[in-house]
Amino acid sequence: MNSVYLHWFISFALFYGVSSGDPGTDNLLDSEVCFADGFAFGVATASYQIEGAWNVSGKSESIWDRYTHEHPERIFDHNTGDVACGSYYKVKEDVQLMTQLGLSFYRFSMSWPRILPNGLSNYVNEDGIRYYKELLAELRRNHITPVVTMYHWDLPQCLQDLGGWTNPIMAEYFADYARVLLDNFGEQVKIWITFNEPVSFCEGGYGGEDAPGGKSSGFEDYMCGHNVLRAHGMVYRMFDQEYRKKYGGHMGITISFSWLEPATTSLEDRKAAETARQFNFGWFANPIFSKTGDYPPIMRTVIDTNSKRQGFPRSRLPYFTPQEVKMMRGAYDFLGLNHYTTYLVQQGTRKIRNQPSYEDDVNVKIHQKDDWPKTNSSWLRVVPWGFRKALNYVRLNYRNPKVLVTENGVSFEPGLRDTKRVNYIDAYLRSLHAAVYKDGCTVIGYTYWSLMDNFEWTRGFSERFGLYEVDYSSPNLTRTPRLSAKYFTNVAKTGCLPNNFADYTYSRD
Repeated sequence: MNSVYLHWFISFALFYGVSSGDPGTDNLLDSEVCFADGFAFGVATASYQIEGAWNVSGKSESIWDRYTHEHPERIFDHNTGDVACGSYYKVKEDVQLMTQLGLSFYRFSMSWPRILPNGLSNYVNEDGIRYYKELLAELRRNHITPVVTMYHWDLPQCLQDLGGWTNPIMAEYFADYARVLLDNFGEQVKIWITFNEPVSFCEGGYGGEDAPGGKSSGFEDYMCGHNVLRAHGMVYRMFDQEYRKKYGGHMGITISFSWLEPATTSLEDRKAAETARQFNFGWFANPIFSKTGDYPPIMRTVIDTNSKRQGFPRSRLPYFTPQEVKMMRGAYDFLGLNHYTTYLVQQGTRKIRNQPSYEDDVNVKIHQKDDWPKTNSSWLRVVPWGFRKALNYVRLNYRNPKVLVTENGVSFEPGLRDTKRVNYIDAYLRSLHAAVYKDGCTVIGYTYWSLMDNFEWTRGFSERFGLYEVDYSSPNLTRTPRLSAKYFTNVAKTGCLPNNFADYTYSRD
């Protein structure tokens, strides 16, 4: 599908919806599954994970630069993203990889410290603008639509020195940054994502041990989430009021959603699973996608009650003003959804603690079944049915918004004959297909994570998610297609999952 047609199709889908009826597969075998004409397939990456060139041509230090340099012991293989995949120098080569895959779109992120080295919009780094314009031009020449994430975790360190996402003024600084992106790239980019997985960088980064390593669970994570939501609302309204008429296009936010299934059929565990969903997905979905807006009621009730019990004069979960609630509610054209795996949830046993935390507030226990297939990521087991359940939860609880699956993927050991990855993609696409064509979920496209192996945050280069294997020991950082690249090419070009797996040595074992 060429980029002009994809722009038209996504515009149509976002405004009017896409058909959830059968795409003409009634007479096909169960193993032969096709998506409707126009359903889009793409791949994703993120700036810090692939670009390298961490201090080149005016780019300033990000929080991940600082973190990996000062705390190598917190990175599994003690590596950094200083070089990563070297994609800063390989624009044409990497776009050719996408062309070989037959993709409709490419989701990538722009680096805030590469574009605004001071974090602020008073100085724009022209080399950063040049680099992304070169990438966008190459995508256009190859008829691949850009889907651009404004923030994928690499905050300028100079802004973290001011408190980062715990500082309320960060919302305004982000709006300034977004304006620079819209002014410079609005003609080329028609699909924008403000943030990638706020729960990951707020709970994991400010509440845990990802960059910037706040380890302030129950405090800084909620402050981060509060300001990120405000920032999203500000930028969406700015886009809607000032840029949509001028450039066209669409804007959403990407939220991660591991499916959280009750461990038993007991009422207690069913309530625990729903509480976990609200604290994980609803934390960021409810203020934007629900009819009422604001935080999920269970979050507000639990954190307010716990804060009072712990002797605090105010809730650890900040309050939005009525104007902010209105600003955020409905601030979307689509939902970006990241999904990888599923967990089982049991009710926890709350202990009276003087040291509050996110985990204590949620008060659940999660685990995965031993017989669920393992991967090379300890947190990721293969549970395809959870994908369908997650999509249906979104449909039923948030009025069936238009969904672009912005990440789904799996890590396995290095090697080119990655039949287990083929199994994973095929099984999850079948689950997605059922959610759309049997259940009526409105999904307009699917994005595999990732185009190539990359720097996987605190796991370094130890986890391989790529359709292309990267040889990190070679001077050229050579990319080589895996078996899964061949499989995904067939899917992207035909819109169908192959009925004959002989070419992929497919095994359901």
